[in-house]
Amino acid sequence: MITETRSPSAIARRACMAAIATVLMATAASAQSAEPLYKGKQIKMVIASGVGGGYDAYARTLARHLERHIPGNPTIINQNMPAASGMAATNWGYNIAPKDGSVIVSTYHVLLLEPLLGNPNVQYEPRELEWIGSIGKQQQICVTWHTSPIKTIDDAKQREVIVSGTGATGNSATMPKLLNATLGTKFKVVLGYATAESRLAVERGEAEGICGLSLATLKASNPEWIDNKRINVLVQTGAKPQPGLEQVPILSNLVSDADNKKALQVLAFPEELGRPFFMPQGTPKEMVAVIRRAFDETLKDPAFLAEAEKVRLEIDPVPGEAMTEMIKQAYTAPKSAIERAKQLMN
Repeated sequence: MITETRSPSAIARRACMAAIATVLMATAASAQSAEPLYKGKQIKMVIASGVGGGYDAYARTLARHLERHIPGNPTIINQNMPAASGMAATNWGYNIAPKDGSVIVSTYHVLLLEPLLGNPNVQYEPRELEWIGSIGKQQQICVTWHTSPIKTIDDAKQREVIVSGTGATGNSATMPKLLNATLGTKFKVVLGYATAESRLAVERGEAEGICGLSLATLKASNPEWIDNKRINVLVQTGAKPQPGLEQVPILSNLVSDADNKKALQVLAFPEELGRPFFMPQGTPKEMVAVIRRAFDETLKDPAFLAEAEKVRLEIDPVPGEAMTEMIKQAYTAPKSAIERAKQLMN
């Protein structure tokens, strides 16, 4: 009788190969079982911003590649719903949108905060929505046009500075309020501009600047502002300077009041989830799982990453499961910090 002796390494290799085979079979089986869910179907990508903005660029780029990673290869149709700084689309996604897996909403990260602050126009509960993931973070900056004599945040404390804004809950309205309340600046927001028009207003001289943008947004929508040094960056949010803005002061470092600092922590959490996507609550869990997996795979796809680099989109993803936990955690903030945040945001 011949006895075969295998080394530990050979046994380990066989076990590894068997495990890989099992995973591949399970993956194939999962894809086959998921395929009927979306085969021959159409998905609507509802974009809460106007055409030509940063959110629009991120959502449309994602949509072009996402459908390849969904078993069954459904068609994705984009639809912009730019009203009330994204509030209309988010309320629609929670209350009216079909809950059959046919809708994905690209919303504004700042809207994750509005229910916590008691905004009466909110008709959604972030902790109930099915979060698919976020493409990138979104630290905010406040800028003036290069011809403006307002070159620093201290300059903005000396006289009134008109900045353009979209809706009352948008970053372009809330950040100037926050700066006025914590630093004593004198920004005056003129509301009512569409997303792209708010930047055109600065170029035309109707406004001296705009606050509440992200550097990533400008790189995607108005790269010439950066390349040709057409703006003065006064201040930035976040825990550390963004690349290229190392000399620009960070808001939290300029605030000395302890209560205001705690409030800023409450207000800052959406920045980590800067490009969020969700499906309506009540969407079948198996369909949510399919879209989450497709989202994660898309953000690793070389073709998607190549296009993102070409159009200057910054990719720093957060999976849907992690987003869900981060939102739940944020809503456990101390009441005193939440109340102070409400006061700062008026």
